[in-house]
Amino acid sequence: MSNLTILAILAAAAVLAYLVGRYRSVQVSNGNTIPTHSRPSYHGAYLAIWTVIPALLLLTVWTAADNPVFEYFTAQQLPAAYHEQSDAQQSLTMNVVESIAEGLPHLTPREDEILRKARYGFVTNDTAREVLSENGVILGSAPEPYVIQAAIYLADLRATARLVLPAVCFLLAAGCFFWAYRNIAPALRARTYVERTMTAGLFAASTVAVLTTVGIVLSVLFETIHFFQLVPPQDYFFGTVWDPRFSAAGSGGSEGQFGLLPLLWGTMYISLVALLVAVPVGLFAAIYMSEYAGPKVRTIAKPLLEILAGIPTIVYGFFALVTFGPFMRDAGAAVGLDISASSVLTAGIVMGVMIIPFVSSLSDDIINAVPNSLREGSYGLGATQSETIKRVILPAALPGIVGAILLAASRAIGETMIVVLAAGIAANLTLNPFEQVTTITVKIVSQLTGDLEFNSPQTLVAFALGLTLFVITLGLNIYALYIVRKYREQYE
Repeated sequence: MSNLTILAILAAAAVLAYLVGRYRSVQVSNGNTIPTHSRPSYHGAYLAIWTVIPALLLLTVWTAADNPVFEYFTAQQLPAAYHEQSDAQQSLTMNVVESIAEGLPHLTPREDEILRKARYGFVTNDTAREVLSENGVILGSAPEPYVIQAAIYLADLRATARLVLPAVCFLLAAGCFFWAYRNIAPALRARTYVERTMTAGLFAASTVAVLTTVGIVLSVLFETIHFFQLVPPQDYFFGTVWDPRFSAAGSGGSEGQFGLLPLLWGTMYISLVALLVAVPVGLFAAIYMSEYAGPKVRTIAKPLLEILAGIPTIVYGFFALVTFGPFMRDAGAAVGLDISASSVLTAGIVMGVMIIPFVSSLSDDIINAVPNSLREGSYGLGATQSETIKRVILPAALPGIVGAILLAASRAIGETMIVVLAAGIAANLTLNPFEQVTTITVKIVSQLTGDLEFNSPQTLVAFALGLTLFVITLGLNIYALYIVRKYREQYE
């Protein structure tokens, strides 16, 4: 039985327990629920919580722990020669075991018998491989008998778990149901239990984002530390050449130059051009839609602007590559400028168009949220509409506008596909907006493309680049928070 089926049955059990709990509350109070501590709905929720939550916790722990536990016991079935192998060889062997174990449930009884005979040497390994390949398990070589034996052991463990887990979950749910059912009484503080459970659930939900952020930072940080053990930090932070050549096997992987400055400059340069396009256009569009446009124009213009945010970035990239890049090149040639089809200007303008909705839509909502009393007070003092917008509305909406610009900047810094297709992959330190550059995100993708091991600077540098992007984004957030607080101190 799958976990999804178990969850569906537990959800149905929760609904049934809720109804039974309400009925039990009315029954034990002889129909008079006024003197009881909690309403019948709380008794129903109390019974539903005790029926489902323990079983859900068991299911969660079991699901998280079964694969590591099963793999550990399976590894104990392998001979001593396996444990003497390197970590990479052990991982490869376990991958073969996993592949075979996943294909076993799809075998016919005869094929299963052939495979089980192969582990004792009664059938050749080539025959076993043919049986597996017919069922979608592709192996590079004939599996050893001990590998087949371990795979059968792993498949049997999983088959047993699929039978035991539902039984244990349902037995636990039933036991908790009857225990909670007997506790329902007029004096039971069911409301207190339910509210505490809801508070704990809300607290757990609120910590998900924090724990996720901590986990991401720690996972990237440890690999970054490993990278700096192989490459000096000064060569990374102050290097002006990006040339991470992948070395030949056995050479140690120490070749290459990992200068961050060309990538950092390309990221900031393209983002700056994009913001120079998006911020004025988006802010002016927001001011027009909120202060000047009529209701009919606004209902049409705002959705049309927001459509830009729904276009996939790969479409923007193709547009820049096929249409806008050649147009810029031809336009530059017409006035005597040497503009590359893939350049900072091309990528920046197209990216700026993409992030216009992030500025316009959010700024429009923030400006509309400014109280009308501020507008009326300004008009009452004799200010014109433009003066009111400039001296009253925009200062009042400044925190939200700063947030919108920050969101647009973060979106521009993290963009990849437009840069690949519109700016190229050349890491250059140049002030010329008509030349090619690249960004940090592009190089993260290129360094992690392919079947690689994370034990060389060429792959570990991707984590250092990711941590660099995180620090940049964090710095933008801190700076925006500083601006907002400084503004609020002045106006409050």
